[in-house]
Amino acid sequence: MTGLLELEEVHARYGPVRALHGVSLTVGEGEIVALLGANGAGKTTTLRAISGTVRRDGTIRFAGRPLDGGADTAARRGIAHVPEGRGTFAEMTVWENLRLGAYTRRGGLKDDFARVRSYFPWLEDRHNQRAGTLSGGEQQMLALARAFMQRPRLVLLDEPSLGLAPLLVTEIFRIVKELNEREGMTALVVEQNAHIALQAARSAYVLEVGRVALSGPSEELQAHESVRRSYLGY
Repeated sequence: MTGLLELEEVHARYGPVRALHGVSLTVGEGEIVALLGANGAGKTTTLRAISGTVRRDGTIRFAGRPLDGGADTAARRGIAHVPEGRGTFAEMTVWENLRLGAYTRRGGLKDDFARVRSYFPWLEDRHNQRAGTLSGGEQQMLALARAFMQRPRLVLLDEPSLGLAPLLVTEIFRIVKELNEREGMTALVVEQNAHIALQAARSAYVLEVGRVALSGPSEELQAHESVRRSYLGY
C-alpha cells in the first residue's frame, strides 16, 4: 500500500544507542493514524525521524519523494511537528507564536489567522498575551494552532493529551477530527491514551522496543487481546 507518508526499515539512534530497529509504516492521505506503545518503545523517536531531528537511516518517502534533510526541509515539504511538552515560545505573544507557524509561507496570514480562530475562538482575545502565561491546556491548543498556520499536509502530534484534564483532551481530539473531516488534514498521533487515540484514528501501529509489534484498523486493534490488556485496561 502506498501513502502520503511511507517508512521502510527506518533505524534511529541517539549517539551509540539505537532507538528504532527497522520501523515500517504507512500513513494514507487524509487519514488519522495512531502510534501506540509503552514509554521507551520508540514512538517519539519515530516522529523525530520523520521530521529530521534525530540521526536516522532507512527510507522515508513523503508524497512519493524521498524525505531527506532536517527539520527545515520537512517543514517546507508540508510536515508540521507538535512535540511533546507543547514547545510554545513562552516569552512571545500568542500572535507571535502563530506567525512563527507560518514562517515557510508568504502572505495570507490574516486569512490563516481567521481560519485557525474558527477552531480556537479564544485566540482572538489572547493574541497579545505572552504564551508562558497561558494554562497548560491553552498552551497545547496554541501549539496545535501554530502548526495549523503552516497549512501542513501532515501533522505529527506527540502526546497531545499529556498532563491535561479529560475534558481538554476530548476537545483537542475533537478539533483534530474536525480538521481531518473538513480539510482533509492527515495526522500521525503518538498518544498514551489508547482509548481516545483508537477512537479518533482509522488505523494504528503498536511499537515495542523500537519495532512494530502490531498494526491494523483501529477496530481490530481495540479487539486484540494484547492491546486490550496492555493499553485499554480490560
